[in-house]
Amino acid sequence: MTKYTFDIPNNTAIDAFGKLHHMPYSLLLDSVDEKHPDAKYSFIAFMPIETIECKNGRVQITNAKGQNSFENMNPFDAVQECLRHYRLSVINDPDLPPFQGGVAGFFGYDLGRNLETLPNIAEENADMPDMAVGIYDQVLAYNHKTNKLTLIIQTDNEEQANTKYQHVLKLLDAPAQSNKFDAFDPDWRSNFTKSAYMKQIQRIINYIRKGDIFQANMTQRFDAELPNDFDSYAHYLNLREVSPAPFASYFNLGHIKISSSSPERFLTVNGGVVETKPIKGTAARLDDKALNQLNMNGLENSEKERAENVMIVDLLRNDLSKVCRPDAVDVVKLCALESFANVHHLVSTLRAKLRQGYSASELLKACFPGGSITGAPKIRAMEIIEELEPTRRGPYCGSMGYIGFDDTMDTNILIRTLVYQGNAVSFQVGGGITVDSNPEQEYQETLDKAQGILNSFTHGNVKKKKKAA
Repeated sequence: MTKYTFDIPNNTAIDAFGKLHHMPYSLLLDSVDEKHPDAKYSFIAFMPIETIECKNGRVQITNAKGQNSFENMNPFDAVQECLRHYRLSVINDPDLPPFQGGVAGFFGYDLGRNLETLPNIAEENADMPDMAVGIYDQVLAYNHKTNKLTLIIQTDNEEQANTKYQHVLKLLDAPAQSNKFDAFDPDWRSNFTKSAYMKQIQRIINYIRKGDIFQANMTQRFDAELPNDFDSYAHYLNLREVSPAPFASYFNLGHIKISSSSPERFLTVNGGVVETKPIKGTAARLDDKALNQLNMNGLENSEKERAENVMIVDLLRNDLSKVCRPDAVDVVKLCALESFANVHHLVSTLRAKLRQGYSASELLKACFPGGSITGAPKIRAMEIIEELEPTRRGPYCGSMGYIGFDDTMDTNILIRTLVYQGNAVSFQVGGGITVDSNPEQEYQETLDKAQGILNSFTHGNVKKKKKAA
């Protein structure tokens, strides 16, 4: 394939996606919090030439030739095999945004069941795939520094490229939809009462004292019914104003939509250099400057939060070493304070170099699911999560992102994430539990993390509110 590029003037990523979001497998990777150093580009992937879905170890690949199903096929290996065909002929241009076509979509938390033998206790959603990705030969990339939107097309010749370009122009010239969101207060129901959630936290603490684990991530899930005319994309536009995040996303699978305001990068690969930025440690961000500063100081000096972060850093170093050079796994930042729209977090940064012969999809497989949302040791923590959480996580705590034809990769951790199915919507919030955890405080932390999502429903047509520094 050959790469062709076209400028799309007078458009932002949101302008363009507003004309494309109704299409099945349309995906927006949206760097909303433009002040964050990781928010450089937004990408739109649409009209995939192939799709790959996985459910309970069964992989289904659909393309122009039809549909093929494979039993007991590892989904990460399926992605690797589909990409291998294109990598022989595609070379990325370093002067263009990093994603220039390839695989994009979501890798759900429950893909971990394809990698490890786990108990079968929690209730699963039969209609929710464990993974859904497309192979995209055309991508719209928006540079937030230059405010430039570029269409990148990978195809066989210039005539095909021009045909695709003209088709995209027609799509983008279509009348804009209103996407007006009317605020309302859904009747949210948790799958835990406060006392029941605190009881499960105490059970985790007991597991830690027995020596089973050092920590585990515990979550609660909120569900609500929505009006028949509810527009999930209109709500996403409101969510990105209420709770801007550097790794936000919106994915339309047709019968399922996923929107996220995630602050957390999972794995990125560029030129064989790997970076991961685990988040562990949270404090509410407040309007009152003095109280806000107290929260920031308390988070930075919290022995419990720092210990939790360090344990996840050690877990990730171990995961990275499976496919990276062991002498080149470095902790660049440890427990650095980063501020987001509604909360402050402790964020560590690790960098590594892939070993010769290993790909980005193999890195994702080696580190999946992310240690920041499982616990340590990872497998035992996942077993305990399956025991204590009544429902499977689905996309939540998995990853959304891309793997390029040239093996460039960027993925988030799917937290602060809404899943829409029919008239139902759900989201989950949680936190890492250690032996020093206070069940009451851990429960409150989940509510602090949920606040951005809750506010996105009750506050309509908002503009970003200036927060205390």
